[in-house]
Amino acid sequence: MPSLRLRSRANVVIAVRTAAVCLAAYLAGNSFTSLFHAGSAILGGVWSVVSGIVVLQATLEDTRGSAMLRVLGTFLGAVVAALYLSLFRFHPLGMAAAVGVTVLLCQALGVPDHARLAAVTVVIVLAVSVADPTIRPALNALLRFLESCIGAGIATLAVYLSPGARRRAPGR
Repeated sequence: MPSLRLRSRANVVIAVRTAAVCLAAYLAGNSFTSLFHAGSAILGGVWSVVSGIVVLQATLEDTRGSAMLRVLGTFLGAVVAALYLSLFRFHPLGMAAAVGVTVLLCQALGVPDHARLAAVTVVIVLAVSVADPTIRPALNALLRFLESCIGAGIATLAVYLSPGARRRAPGR
């Protein structure tokens, strides 16, 4: 079994930054969502964390770019999910169709790399509607979108505030 070693100070910084984003995004997402829908507040924290970790990159420029695409992808997924839930009740075939529409929409808008995350947003919104049928589709979708924005914003701020974080990748 290979020995576990911290190879550099940079590895520790990355781990600490990721853990800090995790904590801050969870607390912010959970607190925010609890203001509007206590029943999905824990998920709100978790969804903010997922967004923060997905967006987190080594440089501020890369993190900003990832955040913008994450926010756009989540927006698209949330809109498709809200429209679906406004017209239909949850059904596995409907979920699959909504995911397919979301992926096509992301491809058409030129953000195919974030189609997977947009599709996951559809699934999360639909799952919340099954877990708590009392939440209105628009509120459900809006909360998931805003939680994603919270996580993306916290990740961007974390990179911006990180000591020695490169503003641009070398060679750019």
